[in-house]
Formats: sequence, C-alpha cells, structure tokens
Amino acid sequence: MRIQAEQRAPDFQAVDVFGSPVSLQALQGRMVLLSFYRYASCPLCNLRVRDLREAAPGLAAAGVAMVGVFQSDAASIRRHAGRMPLPFPLVADPDMVLYRSYAVERSWVAMLRWPTLVAAVRALAAGFLPGRIDGPVDRTPADFLIGPDGRVVLAHYGRHLDDHLPLDAIQAALATPVPRPVLAG
Repeated sequence: MRIQAEQRAPDFQAVDVFGSPVSLQALQGRMVLLSFYRYASCPLCNLRVRDLREAAPGLAAAGVAMVGVFQSDAASIRRHAGRMPLPFPLVADPDMVLYRSYAVERSWVAMLRWPTLVAAVRALAAGFLPGRIDGPVDRTPADFLIGPDGRVVLAHYGRHLDDHLPLDAIQAALATPVPRPVLAG
C-alpha cells in the first residue's frame, strides 16, 4: 500500500555506501527528502542525483536533509552514482527492504512512456552512460518529503522513469509552515 501524506514515515536504520549509519530517527527534527532510484549506473537516476547535488545548498539552508536509496550494492553505487561528490548519503538496498517499506513500485509501462525517452537523451547528453543493471530494470522512482515530526509531507510515486518530485514542489512545501515536535522538559 502506497505511503500517503500525513502518514508516519516508516523508520529505517541503514548504512551509507561508505559505512556511516543513516536512520530516519537520527534526522528527526529536520525535513528529510528520501529519494528512491533504480540501479546505480542508471543514466536517468544519475541525472537526478546530479540535479539534487546542485540544489543541495539551497535545500540544506532551508533545513532539508537528503538521503538517496539505490537497489544496487554499495560497491556499484560508489563506482557510479557515488563517484560524484555528494553532500548527502546514498544507501544500498539490494534486498529491497526499504523499497518494500515505502511501497516503491515497478512498471513496464513506465519504461515505455515518452518522457522516459526524452530524459534518457538528456542523461546521455550529460555524459551519464548506462552500465550493469542491478535488480529490477522496471523500478519506478519515488520521493518522500518527510516533516520534522516524522510524518510524510509529500509522497510522490513516479509515473515514468524520470518522474521525481519536482524541486519547485519541494520549495512550495518548505514555504508552508510544518508543525515542529514539542520537546518535553
């Protein structure tokens, strides 16, 4: 069942591709953009990671932490998506534990949609070449903007392979007041 806005985001504990711990609980009190991708050498995924890297200073200034999840193993992520210097962690989930927790979907139809082809041309022109496919090739992207209280502010399930939560939608959500957790004591 898809995750919906206002629902508590499923907690997770993982390690990033360099062995550092990553958990939703450790990020509580901040907005979190949790993004799910396909495999580490996916040109469309790497184009989005690059776009988030460029947007990271503004998002960080707004108090947003980012975490990216790939269905590849850590070595493959370091070799491809992780070769770009990133200000946010990438998590390997080859066993699809997080994908199942967040109900990230697969769709052969999504692969055949026109925007996927257009985005593939953009990614190739940017120098992102395809490589080994780790896991399902038909995985669609998903993004979740999670509030400081651990509740989902925005849930976005991609309709095609380049369909991510638009950065302007994230900015609009950041401009809307989000209740802060009340700390006892």
